[in-house]
Amino acid sequence: MAGYEKVVTNSISLYYEDRGIGLPIVLLHGFCGSNEYWKYCLEELSEKNRVIAIDLRGHGHSAVAEDEFTVDEMADDVKKLLDSLEIERSVVLGHSLGGYVALALAENEPNLIAGLGLIHSTPYADSEESKIGREKGIIQINNQGINEFVTDLVPKLFSPENLESHKGEVEFTKKLGYQTTPQGAIGTLQAMKNRIDRSSFIKNYQGPLLLVAGKEDRVIPQEKTFITDGDHVKKVLLEHSGHMGMLEEPRRFVEEIKTFIDRVDS
Repeated sequence: MAGYEKVVTNSISLYYEDRGIGLPIVLLHGFCGSNEYWKYCLEELSEKNRVIAIDLRGHGHSAVAEDEFTVDEMADDVKKLLDSLEIERSVVLGHSLGGYVALALAENEPNLIAGLGLIHSTPYADSEESKIGREKGIIQINNQGINEFVTDLVPKLFSPENLESHKGEVEFTKKLGYQTTPQGAIGTLQAMKNRIDRSSFIKNYQGPLLLVAGKEDRVIPQEKTFITDGDHVKKVLLEHSGHMGMLEEPRRFVEEIKTFIDRVDS
């Protein structure tokens, strides 16, 4: 199915996939990814729900201006797109960077959120060490280009045991990363570095909440994802995944998402 493109501001247009009918599920990918990260989810989830998988600004087929931007502005992009699609309430699931955007959307537009999912993501702000890493990434992209940066980044996203057994998915992830514009990647690195801490927000959040972590995640360890408890919280630990559970354990991943959606939609 062909995707769609929608202008959300004077300088930003978002590309997205839109399939199925029912309670909308909004899927937000991670850094240097695209809506194609969800390739194993779209068909099954759209059997019972409307699924909207978005390329965030500067990623995939979406455009970006060269001005600096924030995670909250990325969330506002999503809000404007959903408004244009006349979607008033949805389940928003965000992977890594997409989780930061989903959190901003949930805090800024609470009436939009029927359920929230953080997938290999965290509500904590960057540590000082992480901020230094973002700056090094910016320097590398400026000096060597996006391809070199992505080639170095992607192997760190997978569990070490999956680098060989999931070689096709590793190459697939690199290919998507190469499509990211340098200004999109640099702007997003700055936005992630400068994002605010939303740990108190998520601890106080009482809506349906899905937290997914990979046991072998070398980017965001499970303790930075599993920071809250309660009857409203569903925690999923993917035993054989790093930071890319939707590609490393797609069958279990999809089943856990479906279980969560059924709970929200019941």
